[in-house]
Amino acid sequence: MSQLITAELVDLDLSAATKSEAARSLAERMVSLGRVTDLDGFLADVAAREAQMPTGLDGGIGIPHCRSSHVSEPTLAFGRPQEPIDFGAPDGPADLVFLIAAPDGADSEHLTILSSLARRLADPQFTAALRSAADPEQASALIRGDSAPDTSAAEEQPEEPSESGRAAAPSGQEPQPQQVEPQSTEPPGPDSEHPEPSQEPGTTGAGGSGAASSEPFRVVAVTSCPTGIAHTYMAAESLERAAEEEAAGTLLTVETQGSAGFQRVDPAVIAAADAVIFAHDVEVRERERFAGKPTVDVGVKAAINRPAELLREARDKAERGEQAPRATASAPMDAGAAQGDGFGTRLRTWLMTGVSYMVPFVAAGGLLIALSFALGGYEIAGAKSVADHFVWTEVHSWAALLNQIGGLAFGFLVPVLAGYIAYGMADRPGLVPGFVGGAVAVQIEAGFLGGLVAGLLAGALVMAVQRVGVPAVLRGIMPVVVIPLISSALVGALMFVVVGQPIATAQQAMTDWLGGLTGTNAVLLGLLIGLMMCFDLGGPVNKVAYTFATGGIASADPGNGSLMVMAAAMAAGMVPPLGMALATTVRGSLFTKTERENGKAAWVLGASFISEGAIPFAAADPLRVIPASMAGGAVTGALSMGFGSTLRAPHGGIFVVPLIGSPLLYLLAIAAGTLVTAGATLLLKGVRKQTPEVRSSPAQDSAEARVPAGV
Repeated sequence: MSQLITAELVDLDLSAATKSEAARSLAERMVSLGRVTDLDGFLADVAAREAQMPTGLDGGIGIPHCRSSHVSEPTLAFGRPQEPIDFGAPDGPADLVFLIAAPDGADSEHLTILSSLARRLADPQFTAALRSAADPEQASALIRGDSAPDTSAAEEQPEEPSESGRAAAPSGQEPQPQQVEPQSTEPPGPDSEHPEPSQEPGTTGAGGSGAASSEPFRVVAVTSCPTGIAHTYMAAESLERAAEEEAAGTLLTVETQGSAGFQRVDPAVIAAADAVIFAHDVEVRERERFAGKPTVDVGVKAAINRPAELLREARDKAERGEQAPRATASAPMDAGAAQGDGFGTRLRTWLMTGVSYMVPFVAAGGLLIALSFALGGYEIAGAKSVADHFVWTEVHSWAALLNQIGGLAFGFLVPVLAGYIAYGMADRPGLVPGFVGGAVAVQIEAGFLGGLVAGLLAGALVMAVQRVGVPAVLRGIMPVVVIPLISSALVGALMFVVVGQPIATAQQAMTDWLGGLTGTNAVLLGLLIGLMMCFDLGGPVNKVAYTFATGGIASADPGNGSLMVMAAAMAAGMVPPLGMALATTVRGSLFTKTERENGKAAWVLGASFISEGAIPFAAADPLRVIPASMAGGAVTGALSMGFGSTLRAPHGGIFVVPLIGSPLLYLLAIAAGTLVTAGATLLLKGVRKQTPEVRSSPAQDSAEARVPAGV
């Protein structure tokens, strides 16, 4: 097994102004050693992980990291930037940057090493030694653990266990739950993994929370993050240190649900615990094991930044006798929310959850309908049911079959949108009222606006019901009977007799407005749609524009304005990958070898209306690629609306051109936007002093006057 980090992977004079530049500079060192096989693909994975949650930590630390198929072996690169870089930490920018790369399916031995490093980052002596390291060899030795930080200023800490003893499990084994004993208590008995509790197992009230001075306060914590490499173990380390430093005796057991797997805490330990702390950004696995305990539920970074506060909160809840209801598991989409996220951030997450589940129904149903139109013409929508009349040898029957299947799939659009918005807010109990509210929206012709409102109503009502205290005997039937019954009745009633009709009126007004768009108004709307479709290439803004477009054609008889909006959205979404493909073909010297290869694939992806084909280019050079893509998308959207092109299929790219109104002008609009994007990209890249291919060895990077690709 190669060393996790060597001197070649250390840059003590990192020249980078942004986190994307820092990641690129350190990743290039990994590429030069053969640890990363595709620089742009790996950086795209790093950027995707960064988008889930900032990787900055208190104390001036940035830890961008990811699991990626482009990583050949677990690797760590370390940089000390010339000027601190903002990684989103509450206390300011980072002056220590660790880029952690783990391959998909990495073995537990490698991941245990990475988790051990993550724990060491919580040690101020370790980080101080890295800040004062004089050369790359010294820094890499410190990180590997081959040399220890200077402890002359901290000789008063003989009881601190070594990091290898604390964090690293034997090679190839899963990490063990960590148990930190309070300094003021007696050691545990020899026949138990934990001190034998003198109070009744599972006691959660004040009497069992350590009120007697001889009894420790027992806490079980679970830590997890999306990657399961860094934050998971740093949170565990921070909680353990805080437990050791508490004046009042605290016995903490931590279950780290990381990439190397996890070993379940002994059920007896959970039963004896006075409180539970969940510090997680993905759903806690087997959460039901901890039901009924006083629970503190936060994002993983909260445990890193304020562990002592969480322990105090857990103690307070135990003393008050609070119990977490069995049916109040946090919503999957809320689990990734950072502590302190505002309502706007959570609202966006909930809405995008619904949209992400809705899109496959839109694509499948819409394409089936489009194929039916290609085979049987638009009049096929009025054909008899194929259950009553179907002739195997008639094309007309097959067209009717495709149309009716697609219509049924498309009919799920609004209920699925509403159901999964509620799911994102309230987990599985939100599904039933969400789907019911969405179905009501369809019946009263409230459209996708009705679906949005129904989903939010359902999620809010379920969350409210979950907060009502109920007797223990009723908890078992709450998620399967009580919550679906009450919430479905309330959501259905509200949608039918209170909010549904006003929303239906608003939906009809929007449809009428779209139908009346002509001239300048239509062109401006097309320009706006084009900008939104190309802003984040499949991200939330793109999804808003696409949902607006597909919502307009979801009705049984969409107006001409709705069909024009759909055409403009698809045309604009095709432009970024096509523009990048053209740019790499015209002037390949401005792009890396990997980018030129990606450019070949982008021809097909763009032609198929897969905007994500431009993501590798945008991740590597966002400040040039994204503006160029937006410019081309705006041109295409405006031209498409100006030409009056229409589209009945929500997806398909050039393969549904026969279904497009004014197809030749439509293709002209796409070609114009592609030329604008390619030209703008080449112009912006051409003004750089050097291209990405003009590179020296990693050891010379800091001395070169090179402008990184992210500027």
